[in-house]
Amino acid sequence: MENRANRRRNPISSRTVALLFFEQRRRRKAEIEARQRMVELAHMNRQATAGESSSIAHEINQPLGAILNNTEIAELLLNSPSPSLDDIKEIIAEIKRDDQRASEVIKRLRSLLSKAEVQAQDIDLNDTVREVFELLSVQASSRDVVLGSAPSSQVVRVRGDRIQLQQVILNLVVNGMDAMANGSVRERKITSRTVLADGVAEVSIADCGPGIPSDKLPHLFEPFFTTKEHGMGMGLSISRTIVEAHGGRIWAENQTGGGAIFRMSLPLAKAH
Repeated sequence: MENRANRRRNPISSRTVALLFFEQRRRRKAEIEARQRMVELAHMNRQATAGESSSIAHEINQPLGAILNNTEIAELLLNSPSPSLDDIKEIIAEIKRDDQRASEVIKRLRSLLSKAEVQAQDIDLNDTVREVFELLSVQASSRDVVLGSAPSSQVVRVRGDRIQLQQVILNLVVNGMDAMANGSVRERKITSRTVLADGVAEVSIADCGPGIPSDKLPHLFEPFFTTKEHGMGMGLSISRTIVEAHGGRIWAENQTGGGAIFRMSLPLAKAH
């Protein structure tokens, strides 16, 4: 009799467990799909950003052109009656350095444009900002924009995907350059600052543009909202998605002296 009573009760509890298990699987599947969509959107945004400027190709062509020039000089020296081995050694060293420069540019672009799964690791935000500024240095120069940075004197270590966080910073810097495209701006400068504040890491990107109209500030991070004539309105929305997926937040303000400043805060990596 007791076993029969247990069998009557078990179908109810088993059904409840099955429903809970199904709901857990459904939520897990939704989380995976959302993360995949974020990766796809971030990948599309990286491609669009990289494709906007030919200056990145110019950055690669610079060391390649230097390699070609040094190779031609080395050939002339070798064909001379008494070639200087010291001069040839110096030229070979320069060729090696320029080759490494070109390889580094290609490596950074490959990482930026890759459609990879989220790779969480401990990273230093100082290095993350520096790498983005190096990648955009030629583009900034071609647009007469000065890039300045004030990294924290301490290591600012967070847990996250380096490439995705670099994409956020890249979006903010490119937006800042676009904001200063008008010839009437007082100064063409973008400044980054990395600090530790109230137990979180914060990166700010400030420009000297006209600022953001107050009625547009609340909508900046909404999908498809843009202040650009030909903008897609996805860059800042994707940036917010990435930052929030890392447990942080991103917001924008107008500076009292003019221009806009975007801030991104992230939780610090836990000590191992």
